[in-house]
Amino acid sequence: MLESLKKIVDAEFYESVSRSPAVYRGNPFLVEAGVAYGVKGHDAEKQIRLMRLANRVPLLHQQGACAITKSVATIGWRGYGLNQPNGSLPIGPMLMLVHVASVWVPFTSESKEAIAHYPEITKEIRLALQECGRKLARHLRRKKRAAEETRKRTHIEKYIPHIGIALKDILALDDKQEQRVVNSLTGVLERSRKG
Repeated sequence: MLESLKKIVDAEFYESVSRSPAVYRGNPFLVEAGVAYGVKGHDAEKQIRLMRLANRVPLLHQQGACAITKSVATIGWRGYGLNQPNGSLPIGPMLMLVHVASVWVPFTSESKEAIAHYPEITKEIRLALQECGRKLARHLRRKKRAAEETRKRTHIEKYIPHIGIALKDILALDDKQEQRVVNSLTGVLERSRKG
């Protein structure tokens, strides 16, 4: 699944999960889910792109009637760092891929365009997507933390030379001593960033 996502889209983060086989009404099934976040060319203000598959065949129609879509919409994606209107798919530059494999996939009709709502199937879809969501949230938190550190660092670096000038005036330092103070402060900033 991960390799498929990498071939489909160019993104900054990929994750996939395969759940253990489960059973509904005596029929075994398996759920796989994958997400690609930071998809290039996808508007961050639009809903995510959801790809639904059943036994490796894409489900192209009746997305709203499918158990996969309902499962995605019922997960609280805000807790994973994505925006989400109530009762809808999340918003963001993301592709989500959900695959249900079974010897007897319960479709809503003979046209095989949507998967029926069985509690066991929706539960497994939700669990797979929540596992992907936790890893995505971890990635988004790291990314946010790194951006915040860079912002603070550039702000401090901007004022280090001014601190050196002020110390030169206050302590009557020469140019060489001023440069040592600036280098020392820059070294402290580097060590605190690495530590």
